[in-house]
Formats: sequence, structure tokens, C-alpha cells
Amino acid sequence: MLDIKKRISVYQPEQVGLKFPEIPTFTNHAEERQYLKEHLVAACRAFAQQGFDYGFAGHLTIRDPERPHLYWTNPMAVHFSLVKVSNLILVDHDGRVVEGDYAVNRAGFVLHAAVHDAHPDILAMCHAHTVYGTAFASLGKKLEPITQDAAAFFEDHAVIGDEAGQVAVEKEAGNKVANAFKGVKAAIHQNHGLLTASRHSIDAAAFWFIALERCCQQQLLVDASGVTPRLVTPERARYSREHVGSEFIGWLHFQTLYDQIAATQPDMFD
Repeated sequence: MLDIKKRISVYQPEQVGLKFPEIPTFTNHAEERQYLKEHLVAACRAFAQQGFDYGFAGHLTIRDPERPHLYWTNPMAVHFSLVKVSNLILVDHDGRVVEGDYAVNRAGFVLHAAVHDAHPDILAMCHAHTVYGTAFASLGKKLEPITQDAAAFFEDHAVIGDEAGQVAVEKEAGNKVANAFKGVKAAIHQNHGLLTASRHSIDAAAFWFIALERCCQQQLLVDASGVTPRLVTPERARYSREHVGSEFIGWLHFQTLYDQIAATQPDMFD
């Protein structure tokens, strides 16, 4: 895998002094925590913009930088567009709310806590009940590398079929999801929907969820055409995944969404 500096150099060669997003550094946990909470809120609001809301379903999580056994998540039964820094909740792996005034989504606890517990390197995770992702999940198959966008997930996503049709509130379901996230950034849970995870940031997890939903839509459209598509070859698909499917590129893509939301929805910081 290319390291972060090499990835940046691909997009910013010989452009010293020009504006370009920079990965932040922090002097203390409080400063980092505030940054993470603000970006978690922006991710929730980006999901609202994308129409990913479905009642109270859907949950996004990010580990606390000082207490990695705890994670911040969106409050139960609050619309993605109304999530703000002040109503986020901090939850432990047993489903107890440590900080905050709202309840926790039980399904979010079961799936996300299992993944975070099994994979200490996973910092963030996203799940929502989307139209195309849920429809594609019913097929129980992986995405094909039909485009460069889809190639970003080539050999980097799993299909979870064992819990098909079961409401994801049981501990066993969480363990099955956790097992699927060994070395991948996304999973398609049959008859349930999409999940993404990041070992880098909530930004990357959120953007790759948005991207995965779009890829499912594209795949369904191609399938509906009745024409067999030409696939990106495995070699080129792997090259694309390495260069446009990385954690850094996911983070970089999300900065455009963050900036737009922060500029137009200042109440997110309340």
C-alpha cells in the first residue's frame, strides 16, 4: 500500500504554496476530540443530504482519541440533519451511554461495538438503510469492477450472507459482521444493507459509504440494461483501488462535503 505522503504527492506535485487540504495534527486529546465530533456531525449531515435517512435507522461511530474503548455516535431517533456536536453521545462496548442525554440505537451498538471490539485498528464505521445499497444487498453478491469507482472496492469488500433477513439486534449478528471486516473497508450485509469502516477517519468511512451506495446504483442500472458490461481487468482494478480507493483519498473526497456543510449549516457546531 502506498503511504500517505506518496498519495499526497500524486495529487499535489510541484504545487508548494497552493491551497490543498492538510491532514490535521493535534496538541491534546480535547482538541482532537472536538475535531472528530465535528466531522462525525458533518458525516451525519452529509448522509441527510444524500437521502440516507430512514426513520431512526442508521448509525455512524468514531472512537474517542483518549478512551479508545468508547465511541461517539449519533443519538437515537434524531434525524441526520439535526445531529449537532451537543447531542452526540459517547457509548461503551456494553451499550451504556457514558456521556450525553440521548439513548443509543441498539442495532448500532450491536454491529458497531462488535466491529470496534474485534478490530482495535478500526476507528470509524457507518451504516444506513439506503435504497440502492439495500436493493443490491438482496442479491448476495459482490460488486463487479465495472467502473473506476467500483474498482475502488475491488478485493476490498465482503458479502455477509449468514444473517439474511434477520433484524440486526442480536449479538451473533454483530460477531458475523465483525468477522467480515478483516482487512477490508466495506461489507454488503445480505437483505440488510451496506457498512463501511475506516482505520483512518470518520471522513473516509463516510465518503466510502456514499461511494459504495453510488456503485450499487450503477451496478443495478447496468444489470437492468441486459447488456453484459466490460469489466476492468484485475490488474487495473487493483491499481485503481490502490490509487483512488485508499483511506487518504476517502478522507480527501470528504473534505469537499465537510467544507460545504460547515459553511452552510453553522448550527452543526452548537
